[in-house]
This record gives sequence, structure tokens and C-alpha cells, in this order.
Amino acid sequence: MAIKTLYDKDGSIQPLQGKTVAVLGYGSQGHAHAQNLRDSGVKVIVANRKDSANGKLAIEHGFTPLPVADAVKQADLIILTLPDEVQPDVFKNDISPNLKPGATIGFTHGFNINFKTIVPPPSSDVIMVAPKGPGHTVRSEFERGGGVPCLLAVHQDKSGKAFDVALAWAIGIGGGKGGILKTTIKDECETDLFGEQTVLCGGLSAMIKAGFEVLTEAGYPPELAYFEVCHELKLIINLIERGGLKYMRYSISNTAEFGDYHTGPKVIDAGVKERMKKALADIQSGAFAKTFRDDYAKGFPWFKAQREKDANHGVEVVGRELRRMMPWIKPVEM
Repeated sequence: MAIKTLYDKDGSIQPLQGKTVAVLGYGSQGHAHAQNLRDSGVKVIVANRKDSANGKLAIEHGFTPLPVADAVKQADLIILTLPDEVQPDVFKNDISPNLKPGATIGFTHGFNINFKTIVPPPSSDVIMVAPKGPGHTVRSEFERGGGVPCLLAVHQDKSGKAFDVALAWAIGIGGGKGGILKTTIKDECETDLFGEQTVLCGGLSAMIKAGFEVLTEAGYPPELAYFEVCHELKLIINLIERGGLKYMRYSISNTAEFGDYHTGPKVIDAGVKERMKKALADIQSGAFAKTFRDDYAKGFPWFKAQREKDANHGVEVVGRELRRMMPWIKPVEM
């Protein structure tokens, strides 16, 4: 079924005029939503710890960070941009007791609603606007006069006006110029998790590490291995982003394209697709969400161990050294 796409002409910022929008969290998405909405003429307040790096950035950008409870008490629309794992406790302790009658609750990702780790009161409208890009791109595209495409969903519509508010929010951050796609929280959440785990982050990271290991274990210099399985990825991804697989294959050599068809399906075979189906089933059933929440409840021991393990992988060690030789890529060291 085709998704309906909306633009600026299909709505307006008017449903947010005269309203107060509270953006909870001033991280990647939070800073973009707060600044873009403010620049669109909406009254915006920010909730964040003043003494944190993000709190100081909010002050630098002209906001006065408030405690969550204080911001919620004033808000007609609450936008949660906090990490998924902390949202349930914040909702229970600081949001739910302080909601104004008729306040709308907004999410930028459907995780906690879809897996019912947050159950909003039935008296509230519940909506989602999920930009399909990182916050710094949401901001930079807005400043350029454009916008990042957004997904929009209405989960609860007590007032009968939830869609209008969600559309105003999406337009206010620039989505109306890039395209606003109507969907459901369930579809956004499950496809987002699947893409992250199997292709964009999990699958890609595993492929990079495996490729690096195969080459170095075969005796090739780690520097060459890094360039071939990691550094050049950006070149390929940029081509795919601009024109899909066809444009990428048009742009590379015949040797590379032939190897694409000849070897790719042998590496990523039917077994990979079956394991992807299992990953999707675990997402749909809530098994992944439970595993994530359980590890968080223990202080993220497994998560932190994996982060430390990968930080010391050969592809990361040699990559740090090689990136220092390439200032034009603006290398970042964590």
C-alpha cells in the first residue's frame, strides 16, 4: 500500500500558534526540533539539566533549561527526545503527574509506545514525528531553506485535532519541504529497529569487522584492509544515496560491478535473509525490546562490554591512525 505524502501546502503551523511546546532533551533531535520550531514562530521551552553539555548548549542557543516537571506543567505539546531507555521512568515520575488537561504527547520514535513501556492516559492525544535523518541534518537543512523527510503518525486522537497538531509540528521543523509520510507508530518502530539491526548498523558493522579480519588473517597489511572494507564505504553509500544501486553500479568499474553480481549473493545468501526474518520476528514479538530493557535495568553490562570490545577491534585501532592522516574528512575521536 502506497504511503500518502504531505507537504507545506497540505497544512500549516497554525495549530501550534499561541501554544507552548516543551522539548524534553536537547541532544541530537532535541536541539533541532526546539530551534526549528522557534524559528517557525512557535513558543518553545526546553527541559534539560543546566549543567550538562546539552544544557549548556541550550543556554548558548538562547533557551533557559527547565526541570522536566516544570516544562511539562506549561506545555500544550510535549516532545520527548530523550533516550528510549530513560523515557518510561521520566514519563512515570515527571510527565504523567504534571500533564495539563488536553496536552498532546509527542514522540520522535515509536519504541516505548509500540512496546507499551509507556502507556499514556486515554485523555491525551499521542502523536509521532520522526525525521529520517540525524538532528544536525534536520537543523542544517532547515537553515538552508529545505527540510528532511519525516514520518508522521497519530496513535491517540482524543481531541479530534491530533493530526493537525502533528502536521504543524512536522511542517514547523521543515518536513513539509522534504515530504511528510503518514504511517503508524508500529510500522515506524519495527522497520526502524530492523533497518538498524540488520543493515545500517548491525549488519554493516559485522561486515566491516569480518572483511577486515579475513584480509589481515590472510597476511595483508591492516592499513590496506581498512581502506578496502571501511574507508571507501562512504564513496559507495554516497552514490547509492543519490541514485540507488543502479547509479552506484554505473559509477564503478565493470570489474567491480561484475564482482558485485558474482560474489555478493554468495556472501549475503538465503541464510542471511532467513536470519533477518528471525530478527524481524524478535522485534515484532517484543523479544528484542525486553532484552534491551533488561540489560538497561542491570546498568547495561552486556551493552557496555560490547562497546568496549569493539573499540579495541583492529579495524578501529588502525582506523584511528589513518583518519589522522586525512584532515579533510574532519576525523572525530571519541
